[in-house]
Amino acid sequence: MTRILVVDDEPQILRAMRINLRARNYEVDVAADGGTALRAAAARPPDLVVLDLGLPDMEGADVIRGLRGWTTVPIIVLSGRADSADKVAALDAGADDYVTKPFGVDELLARIRAVTRRMGATTDATPVVKVGPFTVDLSARTVDPPDGAGEVRLTPTEWHLLEILLRNPGKLVSQRQLLHDVWGPQYQTETNYLRQYMAQLRRKLESDPGHPRHLLTEPGMGYRFQP
Repeated sequence: MTRILVVDDEPQILRAMRINLRARNYEVDVAADGGTALRAAAARPPDLVVLDLGLPDMEGADVIRGLRGWTTVPIIVLSGRADSADKVAALDAGADDYVTKPFGVDELLARIRAVTRRMGATTDATPVVKVGPFTVDLSARTVDPPDGAGEVRLTPTEWHLLEILLRNPGKLVSQRQLLHDVWGPQYQTETNYLRQYMAQLRRKLESDPGHPRHLLTEPGMGYRFQP
């Protein structure tokens, strides 16, 4: 049974989460502050963490860094803050996804199912990925269209960017992480690079590049591959 640690200082949210998650056969631990959360995670390692950013004793990003010191467990952030910089900081600290407060329980459960499906998967477990009608083979580095009209050609940079997104299905990947991993640590602010290359990928892989269904932008934060 999947164990989820829910960290939030609002008692009503903890109670609602406990009821809804247990009703769906998750095992649930709760914590009302960051220190309690870190101790609870060490005592009973969770399979997934749902974490509020606004905690009474420490910042949620500090809790993420504390967890990331010893575990790769998926972390979904809850944020009631309007400033996207807080969410970006959480993602850069190691969070896997975020849900904005007020949130719908169905949306949060969908995010939990998405990261749960990824748990335990290795990066080479599924080298062949469907992007709409296209078949992308990450090992062979080929993109085959559905009509057999010929292979779609991608540049090395396009491949690098696409591979990061495809190996993290459903996960929001921050702009900073993509710039760091594709172009290098000195490229932290060149978001125009991302816009340009994502536009190129959409023209090659999306049926309607102006209204993408799979290579999605999260404004001000990053990009997501939606299978």
